[in-house]
Amino acid sequence: MARLLAIDYGKKRTGIAVTDPMQIIASGLTTVATRDLTAFLQEYLGKEEVEAIILGEPKQMDYTDSELGPWLRTYALQLQELFPNVKIEREDERFTSKMAHASMLTNGLKKKQRQNKALVDEIAATIILQSYMERKR
Repeated sequence: MARLLAIDYGKKRTGIAVTDPMQIIASGLTTVATRDLTAFLQEYLGKEEVEAIILGEPKQMDYTDSELGPWLRTYALQLQELFPNVKIEREDERFTSKMAHASMLTNGLKKKQRQNKALVDEIAATIILQSYMERKR
């Protein structure tokens, strides 16, 4: 089997999470500068077999697009052109940053660690991926 890869897109940083090849466990992979995201994905998908890329879809509470929504739809099309053999999926990402903070608190991370925005983005991507996996089961 191939991995699943999730993206928590942000204006400055993007959190990335992946599954193991058996698609059992979702784990944070890294955080990259958003401007380097496409290059990172090209390199990663050149080394690893990925079945699907799951983009966190930012929505408002009333399910309307956030300001990044239209841009992410365009980016999803670009990813599909770059990686025609990889499914591009979207997953609701509302509250993932809050859930990431709560997870960090629950797991006993110190205040300084909880202020690490890159770690928050990586954990948020993991939550997006886990949510996608649970929905698909």
